[in-house]
Amino acid sequence: MESKLIIIRGNSGSGKTTTAKNLQSHLGRGTLLVSQDTIRREMLKVHDRDGNLSIDLIRQIAEYGKNNCKFVIVEGILYKHRYGEMLYNLIEFFNHKTYTYYFDLSFKETVKRHNSSSKKMEFGEESLCSWWKPNDYLGVDREMILTNDMSQDDVLELILNQLQN
Repeated sequence: MESKLIIIRGNSGSGKTTTAKNLQSHLGRGTLLVSQDTIRREMLKVHDRDGNLSIDLIRQIAEYGKNNCKFVIVEGILYKHRYGEMLYNLIEFFNHKTYTYYFDLSFKETVKRHNSSSKKMEFGEESLCSWWKPNDYLGVDREMILTNDMSQDDVLELILNQLQN
C-alpha cells in the first residue's frame, strides 16, 4: 500500500486538531489519526518533556499505519526540539511520501481561534502564552506554512488538493 503521511503542527489553539479531524472525515474510513494530545494526555498521562513516553508511541502507531492505511495523520504541537528526530524518522520511513503543515499564526490570532473553540474552558490566554513557540518549522522539503489569513476551509482545501497530486 502506498501510504501518505500528513504532519500537522503548530501552537496550541491554532486549529491543528480541528483540521486533522476534518481531514480524516473527508479522507474516509481507514484514515489513521495520531493525535499527540490523545496519546500523551489521555492514554499515557505524561507531561510534555524531553524523552516522554508519547514520542515513541506516536512513532509506533504511525509506522503501523504505513502498511495498513492509505493516509496517516500525525497532529500536535510537536515541538521540533522534542519531537523533530521522531518526525524526521517518520518522513524517511514513509519514503518521503509526506505532506507537512505548520500553523504559523500570530499570538493574537491563536487566542482568537482558541476562544472560539470547545477547548476555551480548559485553558486560557496565560497558558497559551506559556506554551507559545513561534516559527518552530521542521525545515523539510515542501513544508507548507499556514497563516492568519487562511480559514479552516482554506486549509482543508489546500491539503486535499495537494493529496490529489
